[in-house]
Amino acid sequence: MSGTAQIGVTGLAVMGRNLARNFARHGYTVALHNRTAARTHELVEEFGEEGIFVPTESPEEFVAALERPRRLVVMVKAGDATDAVIQEFAPLLEDGDVIIDGGNAHFEDTRRREKELRERGIHFVGTGISGGEEGALHGPSIMPGGSAESYESLGPMLEKIAAKAKDGAPCVTHIGPDGAGHFVKMTHNGIEYADMQLIGEAYQLLRDVAGYSPAQIADVFRTWNTGRLDSYLIEITAEVLSHVDAATGKPFVDVVLDQAEQKGTGRWTVQIALDLGVPVSGIAEAVFARSVSGHADLREASRHLAGPTAKPLGDDEAAAFADQVEQALYASKIVSYTQGFHELAAGSRQYDWNIDLGRIAAIWRGGCIIRAAFLDRITGAYEAQPQLPSLLADKGFADEIAAAQDDWRAVTATAVLQGVPTPGFTAALAYYDSLRAARLPAALTQGQRDYFGAHTYRRTDRDGTFHTLWGGDKTEIES
Repeated sequence: MSGTAQIGVTGLAVMGRNLARNFARHGYTVALHNRTAARTHELVEEFGEEGIFVPTESPEEFVAALERPRRLVVMVKAGDATDAVIQEFAPLLEDGDVIIDGGNAHFEDTRRREKELRERGIHFVGTGISGGEEGALHGPSIMPGGSAESYESLGPMLEKIAAKAKDGAPCVTHIGPDGAGHFVKMTHNGIEYADMQLIGEAYQLLRDVAGYSPAQIADVFRTWNTGRLDSYLIEITAEVLSHVDAATGKPFVDVVLDQAEQKGTGRWTVQIALDLGVPVSGIAEAVFARSVSGHADLREASRHLAGPTAKPLGDDEAAAFADQVEQALYASKIVSYTQGFHELAAGSRQYDWNIDLGRIAAIWRGGCIIRAAFLDRITGAYEAQPQLPSLLADKGFADEIAAAQDDWRAVTATAVLQGVPTPGFTAALAYYDSLRAARLPAALTQGQRDYFGAHTYRRTDRDGTFHTLWGGDKTEIES
């Protein structure tokens, strides 16, 4: 078989199948491979009219179907399965060929794989793909890492199949070397966790404090989606809340078990932030909230715990409270993105990736799960100040969050008084207050550390490192 396919996809579950169809719909000849050949033939039989597919049944046949340089997209489960596919195909490839991993791999695995394959003359492109199965088919946000040379070969194809922002720009860019693409996708998902948690808290407040039904809350979210909170997640939240379960006639949200699952990327975001020394408290609380929801036995055993007596609101009070919740949601959202972009900047410095934060915001404007009108503002902030130390240092965001803070504080206070858990809102507010505080209790913490462990401290009035001899006359010595 002579190589005629411009790109190939191995791993034809939902994401891989839809990505292959996306390439074919854009005029590329696509080689197909799957461990179970029946799935390959099913795709061609069902969607063959969408473009030119080359079905294959063995790794050798698959590789032979690809034109040089070969571009091979791997869409299998992250971890051992990805390593197994690489080990299967790498011996069949030649210098300059490209393996693209489109799974949710840990970026350290991607760095390892990229190094190993580079030594064999093969390009490895760890690629974050966001947008779910619909995005894979109609246009995802794509975050490829790897060498600049590999992007020259692959980039034009990805730009063609990627989502397009409202200004027509493709939602893809070369992120940086080795694991940069998967690092950015990981952080995207961490922000997504925080965004979803904040939306969930807004829903719970509107239900438990304002007394709104799911259908009424859906209308509130639809209204919010016409303003500054315009986003995919707000849009689908309204859809979920307005859905009625056919079997019971109850609101759909009331028949879903309240135990949120996770696949690991949010957890990785927090773990890596700890390694980098970056405070991502809002993302961490979102991860922990999912963990708490899954401990059904612990929650059941705690039903006896006392809480405050609910104080129902009148109609006018409820409407005013809903407006305050919108302010709290928006302010907390700013903080979540601030923390996520701080981690991106720290990772870029740590691994020498030179990530363009403005470009990241730009490619998240379409296709991905956190796509939102809000991202235009972030893109503009970084374009105006490429070295912006924090989104909260941008005057526009700082002014907005200052304008929202009274309502934000009122909402968190009400949540505490009414016994509604809002770890995302309160963590975001604590982060904001920590940044603006003239002094933090860390001075006392460092004094305690010096007392019990001789860990030393620095002073505000002169340079140097010091230790106090606490057991005697408390003499201070310079270390």
